[in-house]
Amino acid sequence: MGPKTTAAAPSKQSKRSKPKSPPKPPLSVPDQLKRLFTSLCAQIDGGHFKNAIRTCDKILRLEPSDKDALQTKLFLLLQTEQYSTALTLADSTEHAFEFGRAYALYRLHREHEAAAVLDEIKSGGLNRGVNHLEAQLNYRQGSYQAAFDLYNDLLDSAETQSEEQADILTNLEAAQKHLEFVNTGYLHALDALPASLINGLENNPPPALPTAGSINVPVMVTKEGEAGLKPPVASVRKKRVPKGVIPGVTPSPDPERWLKKSERTNAFNQSGKKRKAGGGGATQGIVDSTSPPTQSTKTGGGKGRKK
Repeated sequence: MGPKTTAAAPSKQSKRSKPKSPPKPPLSVPDQLKRLFTSLCAQIDGGHFKNAIRTCDKILRLEPSDKDALQTKLFLLLQTEQYSTALTLADSTEHAFEFGRAYALYRLHREHEAAAVLDEIKSGGLNRGVNHLEAQLNYRQGSYQAAFDLYNDLLDSAETQSEEQADILTNLEAAQKHLEFVNTGYLHALDALPASLINGLENNPPPALPTAGSINVPVMVTKEGEAGLKPPVASVRKKRVPKGVIPGVTPSPDPERWLKKSERTNAFNQSGKKRKAGGGGATQGIVDSTSPPTQSTKTGGGKGRKK
């Protein structure tokens, strides 16, 4: 047999790990902004508005005065109904986001301020968004004729079979119904009610207004002579009322029910006369406390002298 051979031991160099690659240099600010804007567009297209707002914040940390990021964040805040935050952003930035500011004021029910901002925007030129917002503002304030005219102008220039045209038709119909009711519809509003209800309304007298003398207010006079309201009466808890007892109806129990019958004030003897107090229930050896004490005839302990 040939000599046995042993396997060679692995060298120490093979156990060592491979040398690490050098770290990648950090991206420049323009490259970071490019990546963030790409993510922002994908988030908006997917409807992930909250994540898109966080991406806008990252962009603004790198470039605080970026107009596109500010305008996109304002749009996202309005879409997520964060109107107070959107108004704060529109007021704090140096860029003119007047339309976003006016829309935030409109949604916060600050109509007069929104109308003032819209007047400033209209002085710079016409805008379809401004006309839409002005029509909605007029409708909320009850100016249905002005809203009706604006929606008609927008409908003439809207694209057919578009989402804008559908919205304009819905708003135009609502403004027209209100306008017809204000002008002539209220005259025939009672005709739609049942005849029995109409006859009852016509025959019933008008309700009488309460006068100052017919109002009775309970007044309580305190010890100091000051007038105050009558204190509320404490109600009895039902759990504490015995069975078969009605508060205010059932007569109150006898206060002498704990005494013996012979000691009560309404106790009578067999002859019909009232018994004496203290006569009942006495034990043997009782002494009448009304009899006067007897005087002793003897004096001192000595005998009397004979005369």
